[in-house]
Amino acid sequence: MKSRWIIAGAAALSLGILTLPMLRSRTGGGEPIRPDPEGLIAKNPSCDQTGIATYDFVLKDQHNVPVKLADYKGKVVIVNFWATWCGPCKTEIPDFVKLYSEYKDKGLVIVGISIDDSPEQLQSFMQEFKMNYPVLQMTADVEDAWGPFYGYPTSFVVARDGSICTKHLGPATKETFEREIKALL
Repeated sequence: MKSRWIIAGAAALSLGILTLPMLRSRTGGGEPIRPDPEGLIAKNPSCDQTGIATYDFVLKDQHNVPVKLADYKGKVVIVNFWATWCGPCKTEIPDFVKLYSEYKDKGLVIVGISIDDSPEQLQSFMQEFKMNYPVLQMTADVEDAWGPFYGYPTSFVVARDGSICTKHLGPATKETFEREIKALL
């Protein structure tokens, strides 16, 4: 009987520790991403940022072609971490397709980062879902810089100055993303 209480107490403590980061953030979860101790973000940031985006990576796309994330600096970026097996991720994709079509000429980039899918899986999935925005393959370095991830999809809205304005844990609607990016475009 005593060992059951110890196990139950340990489980409750573990659950409490795992949920603390989500309770600390005003944006729905997670801790600040790369806080800005050096003052790299402008004195008048474009949003109430939780950190600065890290673009110091070269990732491969669905054809294994290298893509520099740094090429997206200066644009409003939605960075979406997802997987082909993730049901909630699939519900977001049609909205991302619409958003990208509507706002890409105004400076929006949506970057889907697949967490564990092969190039072959990505190619067929992108064709099936008519994905019109860049999709890249995750690396451990990117996960270390942008994570930890407590579930998928996880999306970040990043302003032109590199401020991370919003972090979404779980799916968000087109209207939510549209409201967030319109203020930044």
